[in-house]
Amino acid sequence: MNLQEFKSLENKNILVTGGAGFIGSNLCETLLNLGATVTCLDNFATGHRHNIQPFLENKNFTLLEGDIRDLNTCHTACQNQDFVLHQAALGSVPRSLADPITSNAVNVGGFLNMLVAARDAKVQRFIYAASSSTYGDHEALPKVEDTIGKPLSPYAITKYVNELYADNFFTSYGLNTIGLRYFNVFGKRQDPNGAYAAVIPLFVKQFMNHESPVINGDGTFSRDFTYIDNVVQMNLRALTTSNTNALNQVYNTAVGDRTTLVQLTSLLKEHLSTYDPKIADIQIVHGPNRQGDIPHSLASVEKAKRLLDYTPSHTIASGIKEAVAWYWENLK
Repeated sequence: MNLQEFKSLENKNILVTGGAGFIGSNLCETLLNLGATVTCLDNFATGHRHNIQPFLENKNFTLLEGDIRDLNTCHTACQNQDFVLHQAALGSVPRSLADPITSNAVNVGGFLNMLVAARDAKVQRFIYAASSSTYGDHEALPKVEDTIGKPLSPYAITKYVNELYADNFFTSYGLNTIGLRYFNVFGKRQDPNGAYAAVIPLFVKQFMNHESPVINGDGTFSRDFTYIDNVVQMNLRALTTSNTNALNQVYNTAVGDRTTLVQLTSLLKEHLSTYDPKIADIQIVHGPNRQGDIPHSLASVEKAKRLLDYTPSHTIASGIKEAVAWYWENLK
């Protein structure tokens, strides 16, 4: 990805909600490198101060600690912003099954607050994190944006409602939005700890501790694992596209390839064992399938290529190599 393509963002005021989280902090870093003025709104429910620590001395970075469930906070955050990158949410299908009320309050109520605040502040463009979970029980592969199924979890419902609200705010109020349906994002700063840790950082941590990762099911379930740099690129393209036909759409944000969990663990062992040869001999344990999981996920990225000029910079293999190097340096 050539950052020179996005120099139009220099000196722009950009709000990143959830900016202390995994994806949000990577967006903040890239935007600051481009010379943008960045405001990070986060309540640190799932984000971490250490993710944004390097930015706190940057004169172009402002941390606003607050909760998107508070409308006044959202209005304050959106003041004088050119663009909003809305990443704040309670992720995780299992979390939403355990506590659907809080997931709904943050992901739907908080999202609506942000839309209202962005509308009132006359923000030029509102880019938001949508989710591949929206495809639900629709079995056909690859997943194409215009065809979805029935949601399989409260989390999936909340992310679909986001898309409906975003579309309505364009037709009702003229607020330009773009939704990015993230597919299993991984990379630097993704938290390996906690009950709802994503599979790649969790497995990396377990391998590094010489523990056996547990695969849910027989390991044949597959995902379109997407390295963080591809996601950052999609956000930048959504921010800067001059193609008016690309606005007020949703896009798969992925690679367009799928990897089984068995293949994933093999890749992780291969790269981690270059740092610690003992990891190559660690055995994998299989457990029961997880409620709310879909068997397979594979994105078509043709719409993003056509309308946003998107080309993935990283395959899963090149992404895993970079992610493992980062984790080895930061988790030891």
